[in-house]
Amino acid sequence: MMKKYLQIVTRTLVLTIGLCACTLMHAQVAGVVLDDKGEVLIGANVYWAGTTQGVATDLDGNFTLMPIRGDKTNILVTSYVGYHNDSTVVTNREPLTIVLVNEAVLDEVTITERKMGVIKSRTSAFDTQTIGTEELCRAACCNLSEAFETNASVDVAYADAATGAKQIRLLGLSGTYVQLLQENTPAVRGLAQSFGLEYIPGSWMSAIQVSKGTSSVINGYEATTGQINVDLLKPQTQNPLSVNLMVNSELMTEANIMGGWKIPLADHDEDEAEHEHHHEHGEHCHHQSLYTGILAHYGQNFLTMDDNHDSFVDMPKTQNANLANRWVYKHGDYTFQAFLRGLYDRRRGGQLPTKHSASIANPYLIDLNTWRVEGFLKNGYVYDDESGSSVALVTAVSYHDQNNRYGKREWLASQLNAYLNGIWQRNWEGSGLIDNDHRLSAGVSVNFDKYNERLSSMYAGNGPFPANLYLGPVYLDRYEVTPGVFAEYSYKYSETLSLVTGVRADYSTRYGFFFTPRANVRYSPFDWWTLRASAGMGYRSPNVLADNAFVLSSNRAIHLPYDVKQERAVNTGLSTTFYVPLISDHSPLSISFEYYYTHFLNSLIVDMDYDPHAVFICNQTDIDGAKSFAHCAQVEATMEVLRGWTWTLAFRYTDVEQTTYDAAKGDYALRPKALTNRFKGIITTSYQTPLKKWQFDVTAQFNGISRMPDGFVAYGDMLGGYGTPKPITWYPQLMAQVTKYFRTCSLYLGAENMTNFRQDSPIIGADNPYGFDFDASMVCAPITGWKVYLGFRYDLEKKE
Repeated sequence: MMKKYLQIVTRTLVLTIGLCACTLMHAQVAGVVLDDKGEVLIGANVYWAGTTQGVATDLDGNFTLMPIRGDKTNILVTSYVGYHNDSTVVTNREPLTIVLVNEAVLDEVTITERKMGVIKSRTSAFDTQTIGTEELCRAACCNLSEAFETNASVDVAYADAATGAKQIRLLGLSGTYVQLLQENTPAVRGLAQSFGLEYIPGSWMSAIQVSKGTSSVINGYEATTGQINVDLLKPQTQNPLSVNLMVNSELMTEANIMGGWKIPLADHDEDEAEHEHHHEHGEHCHHQSLYTGILAHYGQNFLTMDDNHDSFVDMPKTQNANLANRWVYKHGDYTFQAFLRGLYDRRRGGQLPTKHSASIANPYLIDLNTWRVEGFLKNGYVYDDESGSSVALVTAVSYHDQNNRYGKREWLASQLNAYLNGIWQRNWEGSGLIDNDHRLSAGVSVNFDKYNERLSSMYAGNGPFPANLYLGPVYLDRYEVTPGVFAEYSYKYSETLSLVTGVRADYSTRYGFFFTPRANVRYSPFDWWTLRASAGMGYRSPNVLADNAFVLSSNRAIHLPYDVKQERAVNTGLSTTFYVPLISDHSPLSISFEYYYTHFLNSLIVDMDYDPHAVFICNQTDIDGAKSFAHCAQVEATMEVLRGWTWTLAFRYTDVEQTTYDAAKGDYALRPKALTNRFKGIITTSYQTPLKKWQFDVTAQFNGISRMPDGFVAYGDMLGGYGTPKPITWYPQLMAQVTKYFRTCSLYLGAENMTNFRQDSPIIGADNPYGFDFDASMVCAPITGWKVYLGFRYDLEKKE
């Protein structure tokens, strides 16, 4: 059997090695649209003059456009809200760089148009939001986990009260069901689930794309509730030097240094006449360029705090060093990228020695150490400009090693991941005078995971020891190879209809064959109204400990399933958006309504209700009649009410239920999932002065109640305890920031959790951490109070 698996993998690799790419697909005319500061413009309209044939620029500001039939015109018009239109005469196939100039100029004083921080595409079939740097700079945004404070769709909260780990939620479900990518390669998955959000510094990010519901099959089968892709700064567009420094009231300090440079090549300049000659005759040009960029980050906090006086530090001391290097080489229609990153992360927390502590001779300590290295290679070649045909090969490798200690319990683990994705794409136009575009993508992929895990004990207390429980150590070594093939078809009819359908067929050495069908459609009967619908499957291989690492910060006895099965779910969604021109056509009121339903065919159920001193993890299919599902409904309104002054109001309601033990009934029953908020409301506003001298940001959040596991009650003192369940009521949070802009730098001052709301007793049995009751996993609200931060940003602008 092993020989058969190796043959399958070998044949797949050999078949795929011939493919290359991950580059922009070029049609007859291609280019990039920038503003007058050199920043890309996302969603700019590019069309042939006097026709309806056009496209919108993508997330990198790029566009590709087929030539107009009959040579009716060679004038390309580019438009973007707040900028002067540009008309470009196209005489050859040379890639275009179109620069749009701000339209508001009065008495030699430029009135800077406000860029939208969050952009929702009107033309994409996917329900996708793009969070740009304008939005990321509205808060401290030290890392990816803090990038969603002003976003209504994504929640980020502390997973436990001992380690500082954060967990993400989308459509009401845990981040384990979200496919988290970095540059469309695997990022936060497997062992990185616990702290991976904090491994991507905020200053490194150029944009974040949040796609709800089913996503493209090109990137894999793991997106159940959605996909989050992080784009990092690229050396082609980076400034030669950028610096971001930050310190907060808890003496958490961060320093980020970034830079991108073009490397001179001895023969990089082609004669201009020769360059034009190649394009006019449909020949491949040989112009080449080389860029490199550095991303560096260091963060450390120096202050030990225990504001609730429970003898445990509120947040562990952290030390994080992160360094990355990227190279980009372009030679005609060929593009190559290489990226390498290494990081070290250490967290030290736990119990402070006090005279009231029962374990003063042997304090409960948290010591988490992580070493990680990762990289990817992207090769690309456009072999037919006329049809827009290209091939692509993306390869990525990561190695994650951790040594974690939670009191007496030790978790040693490592993960090796290798990923390969080969893609072929082709564009063509249909018949007729109306814009009628088709695209077909197909390819093969291989994913390899090898885990080595050792948990020293399934129970970390001094006793009494739970009956019928193997105490450990437990070894969870495993590997999985998953080759697959996929195909995706995209259709666009004018600006009215967009359709994307795709299917994958994969084979897992652990779970066998499985299929992933997905479909997304957008229909816009009018310019002011857009409808979207999606449906599809999502799969994932559970990682029992990594997915539930918060339980390790407790003395709950851990009961694992004998056979962990693959998680499978169906996700469907409907959304509609209205664009109402209340004040002007350029800044309409955007109102969106959406509903998503996720139905699990099998999920990993984490039952904390059966016994307040244990956690039972089992397959949904192991319980007769068990169910698991999530409903999520959201309404959101956004508008620029005055020049430079934007408002967003949103409300989301979630109903997440699964079958767990119900002590009142003495049997298993369908119940609201514990520690999951029912609703979230958000009001966020931002004002930027006309000359962009100042910016003021305020965000208020209203978070709903969550059910606590059976047997839990918060006493409101340092001990906490167990008894009659008591729900946690809703709570508010308030954040604000003021930014002062200068020509090449800016200063920002802000505050978080200004309401100072926090959970009174996030750690149960803190006075006796080796006792039967100790539990730091019962977190349902903020665990730290208000904090103030001060930061400085500097950019050395590129020379023209």
